[in-house]
Amino acid sequence: MFDPVQLFDIARLPAELADLLDCEFAWEALVRLDALGERVGNERLGSVHPTAIVEGPLTMLEGAEVGPHAYLTGPVYLFPGAKVGHGAFLRGPVVLGPGAHVGHATEVKRSVFLGGARAPHFNYVGDSVVGHDVNLGAGVKLANFKTFGSAITIGGTATGLRKLGSILGDGVSIGCNAVLAPGTVVGPRTIIYSGATAGGIVPGDSVVKYRSELEMAPRRA
Repeated sequence: MFDPVQLFDIARLPAELADLLDCEFAWEALVRLDALGERVGNERLGSVHPTAIVEGPLTMLEGAEVGPHAYLTGPVYLFPGAKVGHGAFLRGPVVLGPGAHVGHATEVKRSVFLGGARAPHFNYVGDSVVGHDVNLGAGVKLANFKTFGSAITIGGTATGLRKLGSILGDGVSIGCNAVLAPGTVVGPRTIIYSGATAGGIVPGDSVVKYRSELEMAPRRA
C-alpha cells in the first residue's frame, strides 16, 4: 500500500505534481520535494495580505490566497484556489494543490497537500503527503519524529528517513484532536474518529475508533 497509485487518484494531479509522485514509495515524494527551490521563482499571481510575512521563494497561481498574519518560509508553491489562512505557518518546501486549505494557527513543514486537502484549525503537519479531499479536524497532529530520533520503518520497510509524518490517501477524514504517529500510512477513504491515536499501516475504507468510559461520581464535600 506504499505505491502512490494505490493511495491517490493520479489522474487528478496537475502536470507540475505528476513527477513528484512518480515513485515507488509515496514518501519518496518528500525527498523530491527538497528540490522544489530549483523550480519555484517569485511569481505571485494570487493575493498576499499586507500583514503576511514571506521569506524565500513563493509561487502563487491565479486564485491562490495568503491571509493576514500568515508566515511563509519558502520555497512554497500554491496552485489555483489554494488558501493559507490567518496565522498559518508554512515551513518550506511546501506545495498546496488546487483548492487546498491551510487555516488558522496551523503549521505545515515539508509537506504536499493534493487538491482539496484541508488542515483548517490548529493542526501540525510535518513531513507528510496529504491526499485529495482529506480533512483534518481541529487539533489533529501528524507527528514526524520518533522519541529517540531513530530512522522510521513502516511495516518492515525502511524509509531511510528520520523525519516522516503521515501518508494519507485520498478522501481520508480525521476527527478532532487525533494524533498519528511518525510513519503512518492511511489508505483511501478511511475515517479516524476524534481523540484516536493511530500508527503503522491503516487499510483503506476502514473506521478507526477510540473508546473510553466516562466516570461520574458525587462531589466530595
